[in-house]
Amino acid sequence: MRSAPEWSRQRGFGIKVDWGRAGAAAIGPGAAAVVVVDVLSFTTSVSVATGAGTAVYPYRWRDASAREFADRHGAALAVGRREAEEARPWSLSPAAIRRAPFTERLVLPSPNGSAIAATVDGGTVVAGCLRNYSAVADWLIAQGWGTPEEPIAIVAAGEQWPGSEALRPALEDWFGAGALAAALLDRGATAASPEAQSAATTFAATPDVPALIATSASGRELAAIGFADDVAIAIDLDADTTVPVLTADAFTDRSSS
Repeated sequence: MRSAPEWSRQRGFGIKVDWGRAGAAAIGPGAAAVVVVDVLSFTTSVSVATGAGTAVYPYRWRDASAREFADRHGAALAVGRREAEEARPWSLSPAAIRRAPFTERLVLPSPNGSAIAATVDGGTVVAGCLRNYSAVADWLIAQGWGTPEEPIAIVAAGEQWPGSEALRPALEDWFGAGALAAALLDRGATAASPEAQSAATTFAATPDVPALIATSASGRELAAIGFADDVAIAIDLDADTTVPVLTADAFTDRSSS
């Protein structure tokens, strides 16, 4: 990916927000922490899985190389939502992860949040979602981050249009980024960029975020293919205390550290 132009880097701000892999490439370098937000469903699945004690390995591709990567780490490999079966019960579905037997290690490929987490160039990488935004904000502030000197970059993963790699900005990820930005500001983070301030204001001023996400394009998409349970889990605000931090290729819960 080409180097991001200087005007896109949101320099001088303590909290930054942008979209997708290109946005991560712009605001991630130099950040103390990069928080990936992919509400439906990568980071929600990570929050649920790490809360149960599973180490989650992000991986960009769901192909033969993913199997090799999983074997190398002694991990189970998640499959596509509609491919899950008794022999391979783990998928990119928080509901499926809850139902599946416990596994110590899980490789979780996805083209959006997982791809960003696996390739981001920046500081500490954290998985944020609507279920854990307060816990993540508490942990980030406890590290002394969220200032122009030690900025936090929040990356709303977005989705891809069917049959294309073009970014589709997704309402649920904008709300997830806004929830975290608002929580950081409430806890003393300073100097939100215009993008971060806009996301925080949108979240704070919206009376029923879960209802809007459930009836959004992404919510309707999952409901139409039989995964409304995933949406219900994802919009359960502040239900988790997990802080999934990427260490040695895997997300593990660092909420107690």
